[in-house]
Formats: sequence, C-alpha cells, structure tokens
Amino acid sequence: MNRIFKVYMLVAITLIASCTELEEEPVGQLAPATFFTTLRDVETAVLGGYGLIASEQYYGRKLTTTLILRGDMGDIGNPGTPARRIDVNNFTMDDNNGMILSFWPRMYEVIGAANAAVAGAQQVRVTADLLEEEARELDALEAEAKFIRAFTYYHLVRIFGDIPYVDDYFDEPEEIEASFTIGKTPQAEVYANIIADLEEGAAALPDVPVARSRPGKGTALSYLASVHLTLGNYQEAYAAARQVIEQRDAFEYGLSDDYQLLFDATVSASQNESIFHIDFLGAVLGGSGINTDWFGTMTGVRGGNPNGWGVIVPNFNVFEQWDERDYRKAVSMSDSFLLSAQNEILPYDSFPQEKRPHIAKYNRFCGNSTNNCGQSDHNYHAMRYAEVLLTAAEALNEINGPTAEALGYVNEVRARARNTPTGMNEFPFDVEGGISQDAFRELVLEERRLELSFEFGRWYDIKRRQIGPEVFAADGLEPHDNFNPERDYLMPLPGDELTQNPNLGPQNFGY
Repeated sequence: MNRIFKVYMLVAITLIASCTELEEEPVGQLAPATFFTTLRDVETAVLGGYGLIASEQYYGRKLTTTLILRGDMGDIGNPGTPARRIDVNNFTMDDNNGMILSFWPRMYEVIGAANAAVAGAQQVRVTADLLEEEARELDALEAEAKFIRAFTYYHLVRIFGDIPYVDDYFDEPEEIEASFTIGKTPQAEVYANIIADLEEGAAALPDVPVARSRPGKGTALSYLASVHLTLGNYQEAYAAARQVIEQRDAFEYGLSDDYQLLFDATVSASQNESIFHIDFLGAVLGGSGINTDWFGTMTGVRGGNPNGWGVIVPNFNVFEQWDERDYRKAVSMSDSFLLSAQNEILPYDSFPQEKRPHIAKYNRFCGNSTNNCGQSDHNYHAMRYAEVLLTAAEALNEINGPTAEALGYVNEVRARARNTPTGMNEFPFDVEGGISQDAFRELVLEERRLELSFEFGRWYDIKRRQIGPEVFAADGLEPHDNFNPERDYLMPLPGDELTQNPNLGPQNFGY
C-alpha cells in the first residue's frame, strides 16, 4: 500500500495536470489548498481521472484483458503470450501476477485523482465567490469526481472483495504516514460508499452530459441499478433502471438502430445507446500509458490486415453454439479475414497462426489508429442502454416473476438485434408468455452474454450468479477442471503490497 499513496496521493495533481494534456510534464507537488482556486482547476482534476482510466493499465489493455480471459467467452489464442495472461485464463494466477500488479496501482491513482478533485471542489466552495450557476456547476463537478471514484471501486470490490477504501486526499505529513499502513475495508462498507457516491450523482449531475465519456444523471442511475443487481437488492435495482427507462428521452438514451454502429469507432461516440464509455484518441500517445489502447491489436488476426496479435480469441464453443441467424454473432466475431500475404479473404482454418474465429468488435472498425489497430479511436462501452433494459428485466423477474413488462424489455433488445443492414431478420424470436421464473432468469442471463459479448462484463455475471462450476464444467463453454468457487471468485491481492503493508492481510483464500 506504500506505493499507492506515496506515488500518487502525495503528488496527485502532478499527474492530473499532465494527463489532461496527454503529456508527461510535471507541474509540481501541489495540494488542494494551493492548486484549486477556480472551477476550471476542479475540472482539470476530473479530466485527469478520465485520462488515467483511458490508459494501458486500465481500459486500454490490462484490466479489460483480465476480465475477458477470466470469463467463459474469451480464451488464449497465441500460446506464446506472457504467462501472466495464461494464468488469469487458466485459474493458475498467484499474487505476483503481472496483470493485477499493473491495474491495481493505476486504479488507486484514479481514486487519488477523484479524491483530489473532491477536496478541490470543497476548497473552491469555501474560498471562491461563486455565482449561483457556478455553484451548481461546482456541485456537478464534485459529483462527477465521486462517480469516477465509485466506478473504479465498483471494479475493485468485485475483483478483490475487501479492499482499502480511501475517500480523502492526503497532504499533511501525518496523514500520508498513516496511509502507508491502511487496512482493508469490508466489502459491504465499500458497496455502501459506492451507492452513496452514485446517489449524489443522480441528484447533482446534469440530465445530458457534455459527452458520453462523462456521466450524467442517467449514468449514475444506471450504475446504481447495476450495483443493486450485484448485491441482490432487486427492488432497488428495478427502481433505478426503471427511472432511466422512464426518463430516456430527457437523458437522450435509446437503442442504436444497427448493432454494428456501437463498435464502429468513427460513429460509436454519437450513439444514444452509450450511457458511459471510455474515450480513446486515435493515434495519440500520452506518457505513463495514458491514451494507450491495444485491445484491437490484442484481438486481431496475426498476419491479417490490419495485423493483430491473436492473443484473445473467442472460445470455440461460443462460436459454434451461437445461432448463425443472430446478427450480433457476425458483428461480434469474424470467421474469415483479409490476410496481407495472400491479399485475399480466407476462412479461419486458413489463418497462418491461431486457426480460430476472432473477436471483431474492436478490430473491424477501429477508426484513426496505427496500422495494427492499436492506439485506436474506440469508445469502449462501460454501460449501454441495452444493459439497463436487461437489468430491469432480471430484477423484475426476481420480484414478480416474468411479467409482460419484464418480457418486453428483453424483446426490445431482441427486436434491435433483428435489424440488419440488409433488412429485418426473424431471429432472435420474441420471448413469449408462459415461461417460468427460473427459465426466464436463465434466459436473461444468456441474453446478457450474447448482447454484451466481449464487453468485459461476463465475468461479473458469472461471479454474482455463482455459476462458475457450471460454465467451467466439462460440458461448459470453457472447461476448467481446477476452478474452485471458494478461491476463484476473487483474485489475489498484490503480493508486493502485502509485503510493504502487512495490515492489508490476510491474503484472499487460496493464494
């Protein structure tokens, strides 16, 4: 824990300011009392938090790769890839795994940026003479910083369980020294703090944010619905999701007409279906991994055009079992590709390296990027309106069973899936009445798996529904006979953090 706070909490504004400009030019060790004097100073800190999220260590590769490989949809394609990725996929990771050693400190840096912004907002509120409109904007910026904090803690608590929860900016020597020995916070308390931050966002954020890469009121409500669904608070999950659905016009939400548009980097940012996305700037490289996106390259075909690394591919069972009539399959995966050497489109069994279908969502239309689809223009969807509809359906089923309203939400998602560039398909069919509560529960979970395929959330569904023994069984999508539900629903805390700060112990079970 020493590294987390010594590197970031003490000099948060140094990185914040440099992240905003995508440069690595330190501006000094500045504390809220001396740095934050205006609204724009607070906004700089908020934007710095987004810069850290849009980095190689977070959404550009490390966290996203970990989440896909941990689930049952993505598999290792290139067997020569570093062992840290293979160990995540095969449930053989230890507390020295390079993936967690990378994204854990980056995520706490994001939290440090958010905490600095909150402290700065409180400083400006006291010291600056603000007009009424400026005061409202300051409230929204503080709520935005708290959303960033909640977003990151939501990932951390689901991955690690009990974790250190920090919501203060440390700039006094005694505070900094105390932070080096901080212990873990029970996950129930972490979730309560996440909910509190999101509730503040639902009250203070604007109906329509300046961009989908920043939160609005509907963003906070959508995440409240997700958090409550994870906790099994189905009435609260339904209520929050229902608010989003009822106010979709005010929030400017709706399903995109064409599913493919959501994964075309040239237009995805303009889609009203996006509730919150992580925005990368094509062909722009920042320091310290900022704005570094390699996910299109990680999933592309080696020897293809554009060239990829073939590291993450779909499990073959996923490809074989997905109905060919579902347009979402063609958008999500490629079974053929333009190969540079032959200058022709060849089927996957003719690929020079990984003879597997490949993930297409991030390599087919990556916009302005390097020649291998790296440093892309992608806007990675962290929350879509389709997910809110499915959350409402799942929660309502747990409350009242498969009502007509619950079925309607799933059918709305399926209706969009039938709309293809060449006309309307008949498949996937609408869900009809008469289905049992248990069957509808399984159906919604399956609909989430397909609709949100390769979007970094499947592992969380497996974990919250405790279906690991089923999906990793011999007849599951990705057999792993060593999956241990007592161990593998959590990942290990970074071993070097435990060495530096024993108060973080005990280590998670089995590591």
